[in-house]
Amino acid sequence: MTEASLDAAIRQGLGLLAARPDLAEAQAQEILAVVPGHPAGLLMRGAARRRMGRSTEALGDLAPLAASQPTWPPAHLELGLARGEAGDPRGAVEALSRAVALDAGLVEGWTALGVQHRLLGHVAAAERAEARALSAATRDPGLLEAGAALNEGRLAVAEHLLRDRLKARPDDPPALRMLAETATRLGRYEDAEALLRRCLELTPGFIPARHNLAVALYRQTRAAEALAETEVLLRADPRHPGYRNLQAAALGQLGEYPRAIAVFESLLADFPVQPKGWMSYGHALKTVGRQDDAVAAYRRAIGLAPGLGEAWWSLANLKTFRFAPADLDAMRRALAGDGLSDEDRFHLDFALGKALEDAGEDEAAFAAYSRGNALRRMGLDYDAEETHRHLVRSRALFTPGFWAAREGWGCPSPDPVFILGLPRAGSTLVEQILASHPLVEGTMELPDMPAIAKRLGGRTRRDQDSAYPDILEGLDADACRALGEEYLARTAPQRKTGRPFFIDKMPNNFAHVGLIRLILPRAKIIDARRHPLGCCFSGFKQHFARGQAFTYDLTDLGRYYADYVDLMAHFDRVLPGAVHRVIYERMVADPEAEVRALLAYCGLDFDPACLRFYENDRAVRTASSEQVRRPIFTEGLDQWRRFEPWLGPLKAALGPALEAYPEAPAPQE
Repeated sequence: MTEASLDAAIRQGLGLLAARPDLAEAQAQEILAVVPGHPAGLLMRGAARRRMGRSTEALGDLAPLAASQPTWPPAHLELGLARGEAGDPRGAVEALSRAVALDAGLVEGWTALGVQHRLLGHVAAAERAEARALSAATRDPGLLEAGAALNEGRLAVAEHLLRDRLKARPDDPPALRMLAETATRLGRYEDAEALLRRCLELTPGFIPARHNLAVALYRQTRAAEALAETEVLLRADPRHPGYRNLQAAALGQLGEYPRAIAVFESLLADFPVQPKGWMSYGHALKTVGRQDDAVAAYRRAIGLAPGLGEAWWSLANLKTFRFAPADLDAMRRALAGDGLSDEDRFHLDFALGKALEDAGEDEAAFAAYSRGNALRRMGLDYDAEETHRHLVRSRALFTPGFWAAREGWGCPSPDPVFILGLPRAGSTLVEQILASHPLVEGTMELPDMPAIAKRLGGRTRRDQDSAYPDILEGLDADACRALGEEYLARTAPQRKTGRPFFIDKMPNNFAHVGLIRLILPRAKIIDARRHPLGCCFSGFKQHFARGQAFTYDLTDLGRYYADYVDLMAHFDRVLPGAVHRVIYERMVADPEAEVRALLAYCGLDFDPACLRFYENDRAVRTASSEQVRRPIFTEGLDQWRRFEPWLGPLKAALGPALEAYPEAPAPQE
């Protein structure tokens, strides 16, 4: 074979790789038969075998090739891709990092590096790699500058540069996708969605943009739409671990837990070295009541990443789980180690606090909880004054005259049952009791009412005032009915059983009682309430996956609880009987009487199954999932008293709400 014919054979084989890897492999075999050990032939054969799903064979070619060619980027790129396909993300990161160090313009290398970092739970590193992939995809100086800003976390600069670019070139797909990534990182998912949809209109085959769109939809809790996008992605690349993880997450968000678990099991069989994958699998198992399997999954995650704080917290968050002394030592070692992220650190502190509390070391437990809360609070932009202003504006708006003028408005459906209040107040227990009735379906903490309120508020920047709730005064009867119908349509995917009533257990909906009553006047509203010190301290011990930013400071907690009590008391005055209150301590003391009253308020006949709620095997998607699978217990009622010496700031912030409990204090002007 002459040099010219060899070059032609190599070009022909490389051209076959994407569409016919089998023919590319055959071509590589012919080349290697003539020139044994030829680097291009080995690369071609390894790449072809990887594309045919034979990653172990591919590594036999690619590992020695990369060792013999230390400065050849394609060899290290293919080695990294093959290691990733073989389920070795750490080895993949090593090889891919070498490849992009040799050639910073390797878009495929940066993209794959981002995928492998995500499998390992390295979120910050993944975001940096993804930003480099975006900027490497273009040689345009304007986009390179924006990409550099995005990579460095200078989001305001990136946004400014990209908006200027799109003013001049509004149909520039790379710029649209880059601006969407900036919006995603800023939490502006609706903006990201609009940009990505435009991007895909222009370039329907732009797979990275479609993946970004699926993520934006998922983060807006529009799981059915996200799932449809993942199906398109998986047709293009059925083994892609990122797409499969997103598919499982979307299925879980839809309540399709058996399907989600099946996806996780298949994914982890193919890619077992992904600690966050095992952790997510554990979450799904926990939700369906498979606690022992969930513990094993969390343990597997910790075995792969001993400093993965969220996995430790996930064990603590089972509530009925008890740590062994060796676990305390392991958590302390992790906290003492170098390079621990803030997120891992505060999760570990919350978990350590739970372990120390169970061991009776109350002062040390409170110190650990306090460290975790303080670190978490630093990363949040919560303003207690804003919460209080919402209370004041709501009291001013929702007067008896307001309701009299709107009699008969809204959507007349009686289907929703809202259980609201504060987190850790017993709302999951109330939900489980009601969901044990044959006419009532339990779903989850649905985000749809807050989403509607946010849209009505129209605020696009943190420093803007929201138009909500005052904007409700300008809605007419048709608009109110349409909003109620929108809520029912948004929540329809969560209804699986055909039962006539369904539960929305979003605690924060207490802030939207006026909106609920206006657009769904026949919906039932249940206020689950617990002793302020028990409720607030339980919230202080809890790390929430999202939201609940008021729970990470004792003073914020006390003020929030007091405002909540004040707002609910206002609705008791202007809409007598509209809200049914369940006092947790009364439910524990006399379950049957409280359950009968609850069912009577809901217009439901008494059913004994509601007293045997712990036999209900439905999926439960809250921190109390294991507790409500047992009969009502009393040991947690006064647990806060052990920590009373350190609760002074909470007591001071609660003010009259503490002394008046279980009643509301006199109205405060």
